[in-house]
Amino acid sequence: MARKDNRGRNLRTGESQRKDGLYMYRYKDERTGRRLAVYSPDLAELRKKEKEIEKDQSEGIMTDTQCKNMTLNDLFEIHMDTRKLAESTQANYRRMWNSLVRNELGQMKVVQVRPSHVRLFYSRLSKQKYSHSTIKFLHNMILPSFEVAVDDDIIRKNPAKRTLGDYGEPEKKRIALSFDQQKNLLNYVKNSEVFHIYLPLLQVMIGTGLRCGELIGLTWKDVDLKTRTVYVNHQLIYKNYGDGCDFHVTMPKTEAGIREIPMSKMVAKAFETQRRLNFQMGIPRDVKIEGLSNFVFMSRSGRPMMPTTVNFILRDIVKAYNEEENERAKRERRKPEELPHISAHILRHTACTRMAETDLDMKVVQYVMGHANISVTMEVYNHITDRSRIEREIAKMDLVQIM
Repeated sequence: MARKDNRGRNLRTGESQRKDGLYMYRYKDERTGRRLAVYSPDLAELRKKEKEIEKDQSEGIMTDTQCKNMTLNDLFEIHMDTRKLAESTQANYRRMWNSLVRNELGQMKVVQVRPSHVRLFYSRLSKQKYSHSTIKFLHNMILPSFEVAVDDDIIRKNPAKRTLGDYGEPEKKRIALSFDQQKNLLNYVKNSEVFHIYLPLLQVMIGTGLRCGELIGLTWKDVDLKTRTVYVNHQLIYKNYGDGCDFHVTMPKTEAGIREIPMSKMVAKAFETQRRLNFQMGIPRDVKIEGLSNFVFMSRSGRPMMPTTVNFILRDIVKAYNEEENERAKRERRKPEELPHISAHILRHTACTRMAETDLDMKVVQYVMGHANISVTMEVYNHITDRSRIEREIAKMDLVQIM
């Protein structure tokens, strides 16, 4: 005889009603083998849950309560533990996650997250004036974290798919210096009583395209003036790994970052000048950072240059140049030719652009720049804003004109 509830309705297999009137459905999770139960004060509502469970079971979706209680934060930890990342990269990912995701979207149960939740999260960040590139960075952590749950049959679909859109402030493009701007910059530094000591630094940056961390991490052991080769196999970062902010030695950003860069004559001469400057200023060479010492570009204490110091130097040079240029323009009654904002990364873009403009093979440019993908190399070069470059390229057509 079928069991009945307190209202005389027949109960199905697995269903029961407790003394307090609460309905219960007990079943076995086919994936884990565990005996589980769901509850409801209403029989119709309980049977809706039963249908959902049956559907999940038929499609191989896990119904275990422990899995259902997993949050996005839990998935992120699994995702990070299963990825092979450089220590610095992992630290950066965790810093961004802890700052912007952990206490908001990260606390939601995975099974409850819908695409609208993800879009609302991105929308809030957008209203807080975060850039599109920042939101995209977070999206590239959120999307694969949810994919862990899809792969493990905790959820059917990834709720972060097709949610990125164009949220966030438009990215400010880093534009390479034009040839004339580069010439004005180097000439000004060369003839400046204040900034002339930084000429070798700028020449190496423009002549090699090194990332800032690679540049400040260079030791004289990495520079072979006899063979005119720069060996790039590490970088310096300034991060807090739990013991306060300090320098740390890490691998380059990607495997492609490990490379041997031939020097141009300008770069070789710049290194020779830098070595002489270090000797003349009596800079100590015995400061060690995780086993490395005798750095090429140092502060007067012998410690490597800080990444921020490089950008402060560039900022001060541009400020001084523009002040003098405005005075000259006023005297000569012409429009001033100011330098734009310049950072270490803009000089790296400039290096890439100059190499491409000299018709170097783009695969060679990719290798020198340490780009893992040539599309990055092409994207840097394809910011066509310099009129003189456009004119030079169009002039090449004269060589093939028939009439």
